[in-house]
Amino acid sequence: MDPVKLAKLQAQAAANRIGGKGTMRRKIVRKTKSSTAQDDKKLQGALKKLNVQPIPGVEEVNMFREDGNVLHFSAPKVHAAVSANTFAVYGAGHVKELTELVPGILNQLGPDSLASLRKLAESYQAIQQSQQRAPNAGAAGADDDDDVPDLVENFDQVEDKPAEKTGIEDLN
Repeated sequence: MDPVKLAKLQAQAAANRIGGKGTMRRKIVRKTKSSTAQDDKKLQGALKKLNVQPIPGVEEVNMFREDGNVLHFSAPKVHAAVSANTFAVYGAGHVKELTELVPGILNQLGPDSLASLRKLAESYQAIQQSQQRAPNAGAAGADDDDDVPDLVENFDQVEDKPAEKTGIEDLN
């Protein structure tokens, strides 16, 4: 037998052997790392023990973060165990700035979000002031365009010049 091939087979056999010489060759079953599906199953089991109940009719969930942004869930599934003070929110959450959700979120702001609301009001005032300045500057430039332009040439000199023949006169 070819020595290279023999060495390859012996290495392969050694990899499959768990114990010492004379033991059965068994495959080593490696466990996969835990996935999110397993974590979800464990979470569902823990929530069942708490006897959570689904809450119908929840249109959106907003969680205010410390950095001033909002974790926004639109049309989530919400389950709650009020006795255990536990709420579970299922759905795709998106981190949004407070300015994106302003009209519908004002009634949800509490005293802790007052600083964020002040920053928001200041930014709106700055935007409005800049918009008021921009049209005024544009209006001043537009007034210059509406004026009658100054005459640079003398029309009498143009009349004194003899008219050049055009191609139409040549055709007649």
